[in-house]
Amino acid sequence: MDDPANHVTVTPSLAAAQNVEGLPNGGKRLDYTFRMAGVSLSGELEEVERTENEHMLFEMRGQLSGAIELGFEAVDGGTRLTYTGRYEVPGRVLSAVARPFVARYNERELSTTLANVRTHVETDVL
Repeated sequence: MDDPANHVTVTPSLAAAQNVEGLPNGGKRLDYTFRMAGVSLSGELEEVERTENEHMLFEMRGQLSGAIELGFEAVDGGTRLTYTGRYEVPGRVLSAVARPFVARYNERELSTTLANVRTHVETDVL
């Protein structure tokens, strides 16, 4: 999961991760583009915390802002991945009427992303 290209592979709404640069903490800074409900949202993603093979915390700035946290835990000879995303969607994309749609969309997005990670890890693609 250290390579941003892998995130594009497994996350359906992540359309692009480009201009990747390494950081002194071993993390990455990059430009992102998400597509949600047919709208492209761009900005910068920076890995602000990392503990090798345990934890990654990313701050998102731009049209979609918030944080993404990945936790890795050894369990029964495998690895449990915990994915937490907290972000604010711009007003033109999200309104009070759209909140239930966005919640369901995010649940499907997370479920698909985790299934994709599992498939790719189990087939040694990531």
